[in-house]
Amino acid sequence: MYLEMFKLTDRVALVTGGAQGIGLACAEALAEAGASVIIADRDGGLAEKASAALKAKGVEAEAARMDVTDSKRVTQVADDVVARYGRIDILVNSAGIARSETPAETVTDEHWLNVLDVNLNGTFWCCRAFGRHMLKAGSGAIVNIGSMSGFIVNKPQEQCYYNASKAGVHHLTKSLAAEWGSRGVRVNAVAPTYIATPLNEFVKSKPNMYDAWIGGTPMGRLGKVEEIASVVLFLASDAASLMTGSIVLADGGYTCW
Repeated sequence: MYLEMFKLTDRVALVTGGAQGIGLACAEALAEAGASVIIADRDGGLAEKASAALKAKGVEAEAARMDVTDSKRVTQVADDVVARYGRIDILVNSAGIARSETPAETVTDEHWLNVLDVNLNGTFWCCRAFGRHMLKAGSGAIVNIGSMSGFIVNKPQEQCYYNASKAGVHHLTKSLAAEWGSRGVRVNAVAPTYIATPLNEFVKSKPNMYDAWIGGTPMGRLGKVEEIASVVLFLASDAASLMTGSIVLADGGYTCW
């Protein structure tokens, strides 16, 4: 009974930012559980490569070129997916950027707007476009990738714009959950710690920053992409059928101190 609740057989899922890092791990987890997965990424070539790699493992996957900051394109992809598959059951909003290490007083308008546009606006455009189809069907699960940065202020790097964007994602998650809960659509989020991804490769050349990250984490290590994807799989599945509006911390204990 319980293992069956984690299976996603015959469901259709789309993952934004799915060509690498956490997004790719999420796509693989959902596909392994039985879902047909669309990897959406602004880099169409990278998305095609990622979907081919998943198909080589014997799972259902395809690619879609989609920049989450382009609301018209997001709506087009949502409509195309439903036209092709007849449904959309799961949306994972993993697309995001950081652009850290810029003090607030030197942040340009472009910098602020760019991070908020990708992380917050892009998440909403996707929730809105795919959520419309879920609401019409009376069912669906959305999982947003937030961050522990939506709860705390990171150190030593300055990144007020990133922190604000992820706090916004968390409250957007709760707001949509409250609006859509009675209409069959669940909306949750995962708030990861520092994860070993291409986005965080830069820290290897900054020992002081790396030591601060690890020193502030009770588990004493970076997280792995599969550890986040496992939480996403849970939230997307019927095993989490009573959960909506939850922000699940997967932070190695970072926010305990």
